[in-house]
Amino acid sequence: MTRVLSRLLAAILVAALYLANLTGMGMIGPDEPRYADVGRAMARSGDWITPRLWGRPWFEKPALLYWMTGASFKLGLGPDLAPRLPVAVLSLLFLAFFWWRLKIEWDEHAAWFATAMLATSAGWLAYSHVAVTDLPLAAFFSAAVLLSLPWLARAETNALPGAAACLGLAALAKGLVPLVLFFPIFALGRKHLRDWLRPAPLLAFSICALPWYILCAIRNGGEFVRVFFVQQQFNRFGSSALQHVQPFWFYLPILLLLLFPWFPLLAFPSISFPNESRRDPRVHALAAVVLFGLLFFSAAVNKLPGYLIPLLPPAFALLGLGLARSARPALPLFLSVCLLALLPAASVVVPGALVSHAVFTEAFTTTGAATSLAAAVGGGFLLSRFAPRLAPLFAGLALLWFQFATFPQFDAAASARPIWLQGHPQCTPPTATRALHYGLYYYSGLMLPDCSFPNTQPGRM
Repeated sequence: MTRVLSRLLAAILVAALYLANLTGMGMIGPDEPRYADVGRAMARSGDWITPRLWGRPWFEKPALLYWMTGASFKLGLGPDLAPRLPVAVLSLLFLAFFWWRLKIEWDEHAAWFATAMLATSAGWLAYSHVAVTDLPLAAFFSAAVLLSLPWLARAETNALPGAAACLGLAALAKGLVPLVLFFPIFALGRKHLRDWLRPAPLLAFSICALPWYILCAIRNGGEFVRVFFVQQQFNRFGSSALQHVQPFWFYLPILLLLLFPWFPLLAFPSISFPNESRRDPRVHALAAVVLFGLLFFSAAVNKLPGYLIPLLPPAFALLGLGLARSARPALPLFLSVCLLALLPAASVVVPGALVSHAVFTEAFTTTGAATSLAAAVGGGFLLSRFAPRLAPLFAGLALLWFQFATFPQFDAAASARPIWLQGHPQCTPPTATRALHYGLYYYSGLMLPDCSFPNTQPGRM
């Protein structure tokens, strides 16, 4: 009875983390309102092949996210819920799949730790709340990796069609990237690579990935090939024209941020790569996917934090396995719980940092010091008295509080929604950021002119 109750409470907490307050902030950044507008345009026009942004063909990303958003608009959901609900639901479904596959491959203990930490990690949770392509890519790519593990470990081919289908859906989410990231799986299983060339895997991948690409190329010709493949896929790796240039080491601090609050576990070799698993080809595969992906994205000229999201599930699978095998998990979990003390300070700093790029303030140092001390004492006491499994519960409750505390601030600082609701402006401020421009276009349904040119009429989308 206690086990059933604990699982029920965990399910309620996870559902609240991912489904509550999805509309607590408007569209954020330059990408979310554009992707949402493309999906809305598909729902209105009935053209599910050619993505259109403000009435013009737009080939930056494949169609999967647009289809998800468009289907939600068809169901009558609002402008903030329609783009985000499908991503949040997909994230929850993947978490269930993640737990199931890890339980099959290892055991329930490892599956619990890995899934609980992934579900309460800052990166996975944040990207489950915004309608961009990173989470759909990560979910289907990681599902393909997990379904490939029996093939690597035991030469079993029953799950390969499912893995190929997921890989095809990942390609439909973000193009060629998942095929590159899957290279370590193919390399480790190169002696049996012909298994992927059998009719069932080939057909599964082709059905999921190819129809949209073929139809979009037929309808739009060379322009689709030039923009999507040359400009958005290949040039994104080596060209600075896309304005996301970052240094090689950029992803090292970003990875720690995405793993928050669980990154202290990386400091314990027995957890990050346990001795008894070092001969396990499944562990090798997960580690290779993480390391190869980190090197690949670091070598690219253009870097954005969300690019690393596909690496989080394999990383947490490794950490969960190591934690389940650890004889003394209390110390690393204690350190992670202590980091939750930074959330009150982060709730003050982060919304403003989206606009001003500030990092430290007086509120951060004062509040952070006081709450860190309180969390160190409280977390240490609870973890010493009760099971280590309580650590993800602490993280979930703290992050749920953080969401409700900060979403209104994110809305005010980084979304165009308050400006639109306040006065329905008919032009965009001359000093508006790119994100604000796109947000106002989205909420108004029009390409609003710049306020510097008052005689210009809004353009229909």
